[in-house]
Amino acid sequence: MPRTFPTSDRQWAVWLASPSIAAAEISRQIGYGAAVLDIEHGTFDLAALDRFVPFLKAIGLEVIAKVLGPERGPIQQALDFGANAVVIPHIEDAAHAGRVTRFAKFPPLGERSIAGGRTSSYGGFDDTWVEQQDARTRCYPMVEDAGALEQVDQILALPTVDGVFIGPSDLSMHRGRGAYARTPEDFADLERVARAAAAAGKPWLLPAWSQDEKEFALEHGAEQLVLTTEQDALLVGLRTAWEDMRRLGQ
Repeated sequence: MPRTFPTSDRQWAVWLASPSIAAAEISRQIGYGAAVLDIEHGTFDLAALDRFVPFLKAIGLEVIAKVLGPERGPIQQALDFGANAVVIPHIEDAAHAGRVTRFAKFPPLGERSIAGGRTSSYGGFDDTWVEQQDARTRCYPMVEDAGALEQVDQILALPTVDGVFIGPSDLSMHRGRGAYARTPEDFADLERVARAAAAAGKPWLLPAWSQDEKEFALEHGAEQLVLTTEQDALLVGLRTAWEDMRRLGQ
């Protein structure tokens, strides 16, 4: 019998740190509509991305690539592989965002280099294709540095920025609060970003691991929520089976 997938909602994303076919398929079968690829901290290499990105899109998952760093190469490579969006970590402030996000858009808007291949259906391109690429592929600088938070309004005003992706753990550290503990101060920072995004008319995205974060994101209009990671899902599944067996053995 042919495999079928449920209708997905791109608002709900899963965080993948490896090119796991099984994790992607299970997420899609459940109904997830997007996948965040943690290229920065995960086990992806270029060959894996070349295969995994089109696979994810073929099964109906939107691909959000959190690239290796705020540099031209990783940004352009993720987009050339076919990612729907790039998340750029370690943005320091508005000036830094202005320089780096230009690599995600073609001239005259930005400085992305033209490459034939997957995104142009292995054919040529014209001005219409360039305009469509700039409109369809989204660029999300991360707000995880104190400077980026202080200048989030200016970052969101940049024409090369389509929205922002919050990094709560690093943001808490950079703000001098230590490990992220979902304190009122943490949520105040999240709210500051949410308000700035609403004022700019641009989306914001949040890794929402806890119930409190999920409720906050829904209340404040996050466009996409990353609900869990593949490691957390594996941990929960293995722990549940282990604890069930221990209870049976008592």
